[in-house]
Amino acid sequence: MKILLLGIGNVLYADEGVGVHFVNYMAENYRFSHPEHQIDTLDGGTLAQGLTPILSQYDHLILVDTVNATDVDAGEVYYFNFDNAPPEIDWQGSAHEVEMLQTLIMMEMVGDRPETWVLGVVPTVLEPMYLGLTEKISQAIPLMEKTLLKHMDSLNVDYQRVANTPIEALIPDSFKR
Repeated sequence: MKILLLGIGNVLYADEGVGVHFVNYMAENYRFSHPEHQIDTLDGGTLAQGLTPILSQYDHLILVDTVNATDVDAGEVYYFNFDNAPPEIDWQGSAHEVEMLQTLIMMEMVGDRPETWVLGVVPTVLEPMYLGLTEKISQAIPLMEKTLLKHMDSLNVDYQRVANTPIEALIPDSFKR
């Protein structure tokens, strides 16, 4: 089985970049392995439809992104199978989610979409030209990390912590407030 951990987001819009930052954080701090499965990480930025040829090569996709949910606080973490999204998720919370949703639906229509899980967090700030995460989203990172590692356990994927680099250290200093 081929497994992809994919971070989606626009790092120029504060919390909107959490998917990209989180995947880079996990790649920096962990090594994933399985004797039979291939596990890859990818910063997908805002490519969405441009990722279709890559995504179709995988059997299992873990998509890390912002999600918009009604009547919940910023920093709330969601983890769900794409085919069973919670009713409060409306996919309208960012500059790219509708396009990513459309990409996954189109892939399903032609039978190319891998089994897809979404690890998402409700954003606080979607502010142009701010490379960094707000405090509420930074505080959600440990729960996101624990959730992802639990999912990897369910796939019998081994992991080893190889560093303790905080996520903030992976965001360029020149763009922090």
